[in-house]
Amino acid sequence: MATETRLVPAATAAATAAATAAATAAATAAGTDPSSLAITLADVEAAAGRLAGVAHRTPVFRGTAFDDAAGRPTWFKAEQFQRSGSFKFRGAYNRLATLDPETRARGVVAFSSGNHAQAVALAARLFGVRATVVMPSDAPAVKRAATEAYGAEVVPYDRLTGDRAAIAARLAAEHGATVVPPFDDPAIMAGQGTATLEFLDDAPDLDVVVAPVGGGGLISGTAVAAKGRRPDIRVVGVETEAANDAQRSLRSGEVVAIAPPDTIADGIRTTSLGRLTWPVVRTHVDDIVTVSEAEVRAALRFLLLRLKLVVEPTGAVGAAAVLFGKLDGVVPPGARAGVILCGGNAAPETLAEILAEGA
Repeated sequence: MATETRLVPAATAAATAAATAAATAAATAAGTDPSSLAITLADVEAAAGRLAGVAHRTPVFRGTAFDDAAGRPTWFKAEQFQRSGSFKFRGAYNRLATLDPETRARGVVAFSSGNHAQAVALAARLFGVRATVVMPSDAPAVKRAATEAYGAEVVPYDRLTGDRAAIAARLAAEHGATVVPPFDDPAIMAGQGTATLEFLDDAPDLDVVVAPVGGGGLISGTAVAAKGRRPDIRVVGVETEAANDAQRSLRSGEVVAIAPPDTIADGIRTTSLGRLTWPVVRTHVDDIVTVSEAEVRAALRFLLLRLKLVVEPTGAVGAAAVLFGKLDGVVPPGARAGVILCGGNAAPETLAEILAEGA
């Protein structure tokens, strides 16, 4: 296994103009007014400027064993090494950085199953402001503990009966705080896209970028960054079979909402894409594929045992898609795949269970 560190110069003005034209054409073809999309490449690049020197520039890995098993060359953007353990720090910090100081000083409120919770808690600590986080009562204990360790107050709720957004809105109103949503916010989406800017700098020859899909913040930022830099590149989202609302939405042409899905990938237990993320997905994402629970578990074991990369189940979703041939028919054989390993905040008991299955 080797770490890829190759860098390329920033896009030229001509390339940027070509990318803008391509994005406009894609939006028009999707029936979307290009100016109505929540973010552009410029927004992602601005977010990268705010994150410079604060967020980690996470490494890119390759593993021959994975290439051989998957039947295609694959690079991994290891966001489990990001601050707070996932890509979520990028969006959370960017959102807080865009608040005016007076507003930010009144504190923030977030709602999340875990990774966004930790990210907002850490970002708030860095800015020296109060954070309150609404978390489902069944969120992994390791994620709740980390959120509290960063200094946030955790307010639990029942994900099957409670409305987390409404709870967060009430708490924000009580304290005069600002709600920092997990995905449906331009600053959040732009921040998440900075991972792909780095990815394409370090692995410029990728043919397809693969990322998990929950509410759409990561895949939106990924798609805008990827298509903005490389209009010809493919962008593929991945969900588990039980959490396939985004796949159904893309295929039907309208947002499809589902009941809270039962999946080991707790980071994508969302019920629908967001109002802002959906138009970006419809415009810029080429396809969304699904993987089974067993495939996620097998991919997690492979990454840990063969590549020595520890990820949480959601972090293994994209790897599972490549490992089990879900890109076949989407991209040509041998196409170079780049997978975003979105996080590594795995509960110890979950890792132990999954490893025991493969013993």
